[in-house]
Amino acid sequence: MIGYVKNPGGPTLGYSKDSGVGIIYQDGLAFKDLNKDGILDKYEDWRLSPEERAKDLATKMSVAQIAGLMLYSKHQSLPGNKGWNPATYGGKSFDESGAMPYELTDQQRLFLTGDHIRHVLITSVESSEIAAKWSNRLQAYAESQPLGIPANNSSDPRHGLDASAEFKVAGGSKISIWPESMGLAASFEPELARQFGEVAAQEYRALGLTTALSPQVDIATDPRWFRFGMTFGEDPQLSADMGRAYIDGFQTSEGEAEIADGWGYDSVNAMVKHWPGGGSGEAGRDAHFAYGKYAVYPGSNFEQHLIPFTEGAFRLNGKTGKASAVMPYYTISCGQDKKNGENVGNSYSSYLINDLLREQVGYDGVVCTDWSITHDEPEDITKLSPGGRSWGVEDGYTVAERHYKLLMAGVDQFGGNDQAAPIIEAYHIGVKEYGEAFMRKRFELSAVRLLKNMFRLGLFENPYVQVEETVAKVGCDAFTKAGFEAQLKSFVLLKNEDGILPFKKQKKVYIPRRKLPASTNWIGLPIPASVGYPVKLDIVREYFEVTAEPDEADFALVFIESPRSTMGYSKADKAAGGTGYVPISLQYAPYTAEHARETSLAGDPRDVLNRTYKGKTVTVTNAGDLDMVLETKRLMKDKPVIVSLALANPTVLAEFEEAASAILANFGAEDRAIMELITGAAEPSGLLPFQMPADMKTVEKQQEDVPHDLAVYIDSAGHAYDFTYGLNWSGIIQDARTEKYKALSGT
Repeated sequence: MIGYVKNPGGPTLGYSKDSGVGIIYQDGLAFKDLNKDGILDKYEDWRLSPEERAKDLATKMSVAQIAGLMLYSKHQSLPGNKGWNPATYGGKSFDESGAMPYELTDQQRLFLTGDHIRHVLITSVESSEIAAKWSNRLQAYAESQPLGIPANNSSDPRHGLDASAEFKVAGGSKISIWPESMGLAASFEPELARQFGEVAAQEYRALGLTTALSPQVDIATDPRWFRFGMTFGEDPQLSADMGRAYIDGFQTSEGEAEIADGWGYDSVNAMVKHWPGGGSGEAGRDAHFAYGKYAVYPGSNFEQHLIPFTEGAFRLNGKTGKASAVMPYYTISCGQDKKNGENVGNSYSSYLINDLLREQVGYDGVVCTDWSITHDEPEDITKLSPGGRSWGVEDGYTVAERHYKLLMAGVDQFGGNDQAAPIIEAYHIGVKEYGEAFMRKRFELSAVRLLKNMFRLGLFENPYVQVEETVAKVGCDAFTKAGFEAQLKSFVLLKNEDGILPFKKQKKVYIPRRKLPASTNWIGLPIPASVGYPVKLDIVREYFEVTAEPDEADFALVFIESPRSTMGYSKADKAAGGTGYVPISLQYAPYTAEHARETSLAGDPRDVLNRTYKGKTVTVTNAGDLDMVLETKRLMKDKPVIVSLALANPTVLAEFEEAASAILANFGAEDRAIMELITGAAEPSGLLPFQMPADMKTVEKQQEDVPHDLAVYIDSAGHAYDFTYGLNWSGIIQDARTEKYKALSGT
């Protein structure tokens, strides 16, 4: 049972009556006795600054407790019967146990007590009610432990449409739906990103979440990168502006909710990703996998990748000043260590963290590694989990020695690690080299950084949520409406031949069914073949009469996605005697890489030194999307064909553009939002936050680290699909947004 004590002019204290925590009264005020010693310690005194409280608590913590604070749990689903990390309840599976879905798992109880973990990553949740009840139980259990340190629960982005992907894991929980980050960027309105942050923060806090593992401000300078659509695009200034506003929205508390310096009970820590930028992987390959571990800089453009951090995330408009945490990417930023000449993963680089981030940039917040970078590399370089991503230190280091190298590089926290033992061992390595006093000081330095992020949010006073308020707030009408309106602002109308759009309601529409072959997702899990309508017909019928006969239809509406390519590596190619390296394609038809490099810029003696894929051919999974558009055009003859294009990456549109009367692009939008645009209930106002390539030749010839260096597609009307391009009902949009960002980008 949770008890509450109100302080006049001060915080309301929330505590578990079963945790052993009592209330100390002093000077007519109430304080929680978190360590249960009957004395008001500095860290228990909410009148003191977060800095003072954190320093006091750090001195009271054992090395093992600080090591636990440095851990960030593996992905936790609620209930624990989903995902990568199997869970038990009293030694039984969830289905066998009869446990309630909000009960703590055996593993969660163990890592809270045995390894002293206090940073927990939440993925799928069955409902907001279950999330709230689970959070309260977790906090009560944490509070019952020595020192009573609360948990800092966190989430990857969870407000997008796709609830099944690792980065978008709403998992069925009712929550407001917003466009992806690229959709926010397409609005070219930083204030919209701030509004999203404000709403998302309220929903997070209601769910018991206090850290957002976002935003991803990497400038996506290679159009093939599979995380392209999770960024704010390729332009450094737009990314800086959107990231700054996004973080201000998440972190800022105002009025009675403010504790001090903009922080308070409405605040959520933002962990900005990925220092110093992960968008320049060679040939667009991603560093989650060993075949994509290298970021390259053929354009000598490393400095521009820092702008979203130095001018955005670390230079906020709000009082919190800067993002409270930062996550480096997995990549080895080739040739960028100006001091030691090391080519190691970014978190392992003392130059990138200590020298560049800490000293030159002046960042003193939490640095947390990306997930599982201390584990050994798996034999199969295409495997994501289990296995580690210890790029650059795969050989010659034990797991503990990797932790030690990270600590000495300036890292505070280890993502995806559930065991404190390697950190404690790293501590003793340091003691042998520098002495006990040095390592104790080093540990307390990280502890203070981590604890400040918890004190500033009021977690030590009240980490609990009111379940009824959670249910009422998360996904409420006001937040849902705001998200829907943001979706409407994110659409980019690329083509509108003869002003064909908008259509009047009740016209007859033909929608072809979409066919997709069996495939695998980016993790490697199977996706079964499917045939069906790519839109909810009951929603369409609210706007149009649906017919299965093209001859009867007034127009056709075709739903497609940007090409789903390989990740740049193929086991089949390897098995056939090749190197395994293949192209990543942004076109629908089979692509042969005739213009690729003869010799790769980066290679790996553990694999192959030359990762060229020149002359190799790939076909994207959804190649049938192109066939569907062209076949629909043939069936409709001279009648309009409207293409609704869901964009995750820049796309070669030359293959079908002439067959389309209109092309309406989105970055994560509900079916109803698409219908609103098509019928003119809303007018498109979005702009391209990146360039659309003319062909794959220009994609191969562009430099991975340089923005705005593609030859852009020019359509049949003569419109260039360049950065800031978009149409409204009157034609090409030219306004203050286009003027500002064209000037800043030089396009």
